[in-house]
Amino acid sequence: MSKILLPVAIILALAAPATALDPLYQRQMERLSEIMGSLYFLQPLCQPDADDWRAQMADLINLDEPDEDRRQRLAGAFNQGYTAYARFHHSCTPSAREALTRLLSEAEKLARTIHARYAE
Repeated sequence: MSKILLPVAIILALAAPATALDPLYQRQMERLSEIMGSLYFLQPLCQPDADDWRAQMADLINLDEPDEDRRQRLAGAFNQGYTAYARFHHSCTPSAREALTRLLSEAEKLARTIHARYAE
């Protein structure tokens, strides 16, 4: 039986399309992307004329040079972050200000961690 399964397994492995491995920091990048999407929605509510988080996200993606799958996941995380806050916040409330403060802090920590661990 194993004489049949081994060649089949080898054929299936060779026939399967090669998939790129995610970098070790992918989960952190997706979280950072989600936070940046949230900031893109929240910051204009409470701090008009502040940072353009969408432009910064585009720069981050371009610097990382991800394949199309990773690019889509990063953009999707950004959009999820935006949507999550757009559902509940329509003006700058104390809750929105608190969320903004916490998200800015988390984004800074994540960016520093990613840079410290994985920058060349």
